[in-house]
Amino acid sequence: MSTNILDTIDARELGKELQAARKSRGMTQEEAARVIDVTRTTVTAIEKGERRVKANELIRLAQAYGRQISDFVRPRPSLELMSIRLRGPAWLSEGDQQQLEQSVETLREYARDYLELEQITDTSLTRKYPPEYPTAGNSVQQVAESIAIQERNRLGLGDGPVPMLRDILEQDVGMRIFYLLLQPSSVSAVYFYAEPLGACIGVNAQHPEERRRWSLAHDYGHFLVARHKSRVSFLSVYQRVPEEERLVDAFAMCFLMPTSSVIRRVNDIKQATGKFTPADLMVQAHYYGVSVEAFTRRLEGMKLLATGVWEHLKERGLKVHEARQQLELERIPSRDNPLPVRYQLLAVDAFSRDRITEGQLARFLHVDRLEARRIAETLREQLPYVANAKGESDDAMQSSIVQEMHD
Repeated sequence: MSTNILDTIDARELGKELQAARKSRGMTQEEAARVIDVTRTTVTAIEKGERRVKANELIRLAQAYGRQISDFVRPRPSLELMSIRLRGPAWLSEGDQQQLEQSVETLREYARDYLELEQITDTSLTRKYPPEYPTAGNSVQQVAESIAIQERNRLGLGDGPVPMLRDILEQDVGMRIFYLLLQPSSVSAVYFYAEPLGACIGVNAQHPEERRRWSLAHDYGHFLVARHKSRVSFLSVYQRVPEEERLVDAFAMCFLMPTSSVIRRVNDIKQATGKFTPADLMVQAHYYGVSVEAFTRRLEGMKLLATGVWEHLKERGLKVHEARQQLELERIPSRDNPLPVRYQLLAVDAFSRDRITEGQLARFLHVDRLEARRIAETLREQLPYVANAKGESDDAMQSSIVQEMHD
């Protein structure tokens, strides 16, 4: 009789993998139990490592979770997350809490895939992290302004608008950023820091780009002042905003809309026309890649507009979308792919060097095989080299387990 590969795997670690896959799929233990025709308590025991999963059960669970057998039986990098704090409502409904757990687990799996690709290709991400900035000694606004100026100087951004913020944080800082369909929809971003991963942000892809840019800048602020504190950010507001939240909100304002640049542009418009109109708000918000509300509130905070202008515009029924169309303001440039560019290149590199199969490439890229093949053809010419290294296929792995069932 051949050795059962499942007997060589730590049952507790395999149980954690199965639990993570179930949650990422949005399934309950009761639903998983029905898949393999056992009780819920048996699924609980499997996920705790108290009862070994059988080969036929693993095959059915993998299918139900939308995974390959090799996802559970091959060595994968571990990624232990600290508890994640909520930035927003302290209370969530049971349904929202389950969706949130699923979103966090999905981001965690994407991040682990990123680490696994680095292991497969023998590469590592270069981190260009600054030290954490001190926050004591001055007012929140002064600290935020100082950090924003220092970061802009460090990144060579001057005082103009920040083009393609996602690319800057990925390539010039070394963060890992994913655009995912996070749930509940009120979630704007999930941030965590863990070794050996570093800093990772999952941004809600359902939101418009100006909102996503704000979420990135906001969570980048958290990274700069308290990077080891994982958190979930919501669109909803606090009744009483904590100081750190006020600080990173102010940082996002100053980072995306630098004081010197904003003053210069507003004064130029006022000198040229003698006024500053709602149309000017639209055009300048588009220039900085932020929402009209964010830009208006920035001007109010800088005393360049009277307090309450935004509320007044809302009461008058300002229609931002229609106004933007009338002014022919194009969509803010963005890169909407859920995966970082480097992640995609690593996956194609691994495939080109025969270190992963086409099926594994499709899984890493979260597309079907036909689309994976197209992506590989598009990106392959950007790879620096092609090497040869063979690996066991998912089909071979599954066949091995099926054979063990008969043995």
